[in-house]
Amino acid sequence: MTVRWLMTLGERTRPDVPQYAECPAPDQARALALVDDVGQLFPILLGWRREFGRELTGWAKQVEAVDIETLPPDVIEHWGEDQLRLDTMPGGYVQVADYRDHDAQAALPARKTVLRRL
Repeated sequence: MTVRWLMTLGERTRPDVPQYAECPAPDQARALALVDDVGQLFPILLGWRREFGRELTGWAKQVEAVDIETLPPDVIEHWGEDQLRLDTMPGGYVQVADYRDHDAQAALPARKTVLRRL
């Protein structure tokens, strides 16, 4: 099976905590994306920002999946916050936080924050 990146749209449902964002499982998220390379997530996040609002969060994780329509059950069951968090910020930037296990195969250095302008 092919290892790809899956991203879900996180909802910011707590106005009292502006940086809080839920990490919905793929079967509960308002939007999903499945791509081959982590760099492909940024244009998708930009599209989501146009569609759903300026400040939003994407949660992304490497998964073994062929397509978004037939995600393996273990991908949904083991979805959690041990992944990349991509937050849109004013000025067109995206802040990336890496919450993955240090031993996991990494596309970005562990626990490093990266800002990228969209």
